[in-house]
Amino acid sequence: MTRITTATAALLATTSLAYAGGVEWQAQGTSILFEDNYVEFGYTYVDPEVSGTQLLTASAASLAGSMSGDVTPDYSYYQFSLNTQVTDELSLALIVDQPIGAEVNYMPNGGTGYLYGSGGGSQAQIRSDAITLAARYQFTENVSAYAGIRIVTATGNVSLFNGSGPPAPASGNRYTMQADGTTELGYMLGAAYERPDIALRVALTYYSATTHTFTGTEGILTPMNVAVTGPTTFETTIPQQVLLEAQTGVAEGTLVFGSIRWTEWTAFEIAPPAFQAATGGALVDYDNDVWTYTLGGARRLTEDFALLASITHEASTGGFAGNLGPTDGRTSVGIGGRYDLGDWRITGGVSYSWLGDAETEAPGPFPAGLAFGDFDDNNSIAVALRIGYSF
Repeated sequence: MTRITTATAALLATTSLAYAGGVEWQAQGTSILFEDNYVEFGYTYVDPEVSGTQLLTASAASLAGSMSGDVTPDYSYYQFSLNTQVTDELSLALIVDQPIGAEVNYMPNGGTGYLYGSGGGSQAQIRSDAITLAARYQFTENVSAYAGIRIVTATGNVSLFNGSGPPAPASGNRYTMQADGTTELGYMLGAAYERPDIALRVALTYYSATTHTFTGTEGILTPMNVAVTGPTTFETTIPQQVLLEAQTGVAEGTLVFGSIRWTEWTAFEIAPPAFQAATGGALVDYDNDVWTYTLGGARRLTEDFALLASITHEASTGGFAGNLGPTDGRTSVGIGGRYDLGDWRITGGVSYSWLGDAETEAPGPFPAGLAFGDFDDNNSIAVALRIGYSF
């Protein structure tokens, strides 16, 4: 029951985190470290719906009350993990995933309506890939420790209405950026206490930050159709995390589990120099760190099938949300199950997230501190599937 719950709970964490704080796509987790000679491939599809209403009149063509439309395209990501038992005490694990990601698209509106849809609209995309190599050592039946290195790469591109000047015609006043980040090394450290007789496990894990130097190009097209482009260099930190996980049996075939995760999103900022010079601010930054709480339960219905459900919560932090990420907090509910077919395991899950209401700040030339967009009643649905094999 312990391993059934571990694997399925990890999948529910994936789906419930699919529209999490900051720009996190996949939760870093430890479940593969507690498997024996196991390989797994996972795929998650996310369908967010995020839209808002403009609160200020920017021009005769961009009035208060204009609707943004859905600004968050569907997306998907994968995960591959492998664990092999070297000795009775030592195991090695490999994890390949995409921990950081974001995508926003204010569709072009022909020069009318929501300001960020002016001209060609506003689009941004962030992608990352990570490889984790980890080892776990079992000191006693109850105590183990683990550590690993993470190899992380990241890229980003932006094309958007440039808030540094007045609302522009379709051909002018745009900002573009395309940059690739350096590949950097991070690490993870953790320890676990277990009582196999009651399916108890408590694990505490630290994931280090990685700071990437991005190089590429920035361009600003002014309202007079004068293109100003050039090379750019800036740094962005993918933040550190601390994760506390726990699970225990409460009756025959029944477990409860939960986790608390802290992520230092205040360390994350995308601030290319030309954009900063034009607007006085960053493309993306956060005023608060994020705490994520998950609580769930599992029940084995047959020898081959287990069912569980969970709820995940991130409190809203208040203040303005970014125009490239206009939500604040969330509550997710998920349900999943795992079926064993001999050495094969099939795990599936689905979650529904209520995304927290948020207001975005008006761009220049509006005075600082004015609310510009009101985004409320938004949601996200995520579906995940994992197929694993014990060897």
